[in-house]
Amino acid sequence: SIWFGLNRVKEIQNACDNLQIKKPLIVTDPGIQKTDIIDKINSYLSSIASIYSEVQSNPTGQNVMNGVQIFNDGKHDGVIAVGGGSGMDVGKGIAFMCEQTRSLWDFEDIGDYWTRAKSEKIKPIIAIPTTAGTGSETGRAAVFTKEDTHEKKIIFHPKMLPSIVILDPYLTIALPPHLTAFTGMDALAHCLEAYCSPFFHPLSQGIAIEGISIIHKYLLTAFKESKNIEARGNMLVASSMGSTAFQKGLGAIHSLSHPVGAIYNTHHGLTNAVFMPYVLLKNKKGIENRIESLARYINLPNPNFDGFMKWILDLRSNLEVPHTLKELIKDDKKFDEMSVMAFNDPSTGGNPIQLDDKDFLQLY
Repeated sequence: SIWFGLNRVKEIQNACDNLQIKKPLIVTDPGIQKTDIIDKINSYLSSIASIYSEVQSNPTGQNVMNGVQIFNDGKHDGVIAVGGGSGMDVGKGIAFMCEQTRSLWDFEDIGDYWTRAKSEKIKPIIAIPTTAGTGSETGRAAVFTKEDTHEKKIIFHPKMLPSIVILDPYLTIALPPHLTAFTGMDALAHCLEAYCSPFFHPLSQGIAIEGISIIHKYLLTAFKESKNIEARGNMLVASSMGSTAFQKGLGAIHSLSHPVGAIYNTHHGLTNAVFMPYVLLKNKKGIENRIESLARYINLPNPNFDGFMKWILDLRSNLEVPHTLKELIKDDKKFDEMSVMAFNDPSTGGNPIQLDDKDFLQLY
């Protein structure tokens, strides 16, 4: 259930009442904690909620389990997850893990591992995104770094899907231009990889193509005009569409990005943006016809693969995204290790063409 519109955050108590949450825990990140957003949310609640903000930009399993301790000690009965992907993922993780007896890593998105969970013990989640990027608010999974191996793991359960989402463009106005750019490119990566994935899911395909169209129209405006509510609102919707669409699959952009983020703690959306044109070129023979259709749909001047590539390169340039990986990380010592991690990443299965670890090494 998505409540979309300006100042809808004022209805947060109504959302809690709908889900019979009497004592919510607000989960967010340190950056959002410093703004007035959490104070605003608390002012609209009938009683002030406790806050947990021990969340890294690439959240770890320990971030979740520390939050579980706070949740259980405070006898909370639901989560209000506020922020970008990291805050929302940790919030979802806490609501999921608060009464489980197995390790977080036992619920990795492999086969039917999710059936190991005690479903009736999962608490309700309200998600309030403050960035237009990850779309974690419409996802049934969360991504956490496993500390001992530095691998990003996807934890999945159908009940990790937030019950109510509040999309309020007002909450994204304070997002600085560089984060507007990086998170917007993350939303584009989700829609684009879902669209190019070879799996059969026409519903996701339709959502992906329209999400790309919205991003084409509004991302640059949101970047240049931070207070443009129409652009901010549309980018919030496109972000939610991206994570809905990628039920169909992701691909090598995410496979490459996950190890870099886990090892070097780079911003996920920015890392995706750097890899995007290289992966498009690598996948060209598997996606060229599909990209031509997409280029026509969004009315590019040259509706072919080269015209689409030009749009991506121009967009990255206008958003001040670095062109190569060496502008994000200072060494290439981990390339061999990361290539194997990328090959083993769950996103690799959705790539339009088959890649091996040598392909990933070439891309790095």
